[in-house]
Amino acid sequence: MIAYQTVEKEAIAEFAEKRSRFIGCAKPVKTEEEAVAFINSVKSKNWNATHNVYAYSIREGQVKRYSDDGEPQGTAGIPVLDVIVKSGVVDTAVVVTRYFGGILLGAGGLVRAYSHGASIALEQARVITMRACLMAELCCDYSQYGRLSALIPESGGTVDHADFTDCVKISFHMSDEDMRAFDQKLADATSGQSKAEITGEKFFKFL
Repeated sequence: MIAYQTVEKEAIAEFAEKRSRFIGCAKPVKTEEEAVAFINSVKSKNWNATHNVYAYSIREGQVKRYSDDGEPQGTAGIPVLDVIVKSGVVDTAVVVTRYFGGILLGAGGLVRAYSHGASIALEQARVITMRACLMAELCCDYSQYGRLSALIPESGGTVDHADFTDCVKISFHMSDEDMRAFDQKLADATSGQSKAEITGEKFFKFL
């Protein structure tokens, strides 16, 4: 099964450290262009901040980028990227904004602060698993609909929608492994009258 982890939603979390205000922002992104657009958006909202440190990891091409945005080299961008990598997430961008409070934190303090800002942002954005699933559809009689709409989730799949015409067309998605077992269950439930047709493949959130 092909799967990866990312964040579910855009989120913000903040904390204060020796009067400096740190704001961590995380967002799911698919491309570098989306990551850069998100970073620029955060910078625009926090145009008067002392620093807008960022890092992102894109699954396609295994792209990883970071910026210290004026903080001492190695104390900001790399710690943020390190949190992303150690969390196992991709297709994710994180910006940690700092409003300087007048007290220097030192190199170790900066690493800890930016790491914490990234961690709480990811926590709020919620790490989820995405897995590759087969998209499929099947047609059945109205009398079979109740049983088959229950059989799909029982077999590890998810019903996406159903069209009711002269028959019922059920669209659903399921992992490749589950689909192989489902084919036999479907044949047994319908005495071979109904068969699932694969229509594509897509990543879906795995609960």
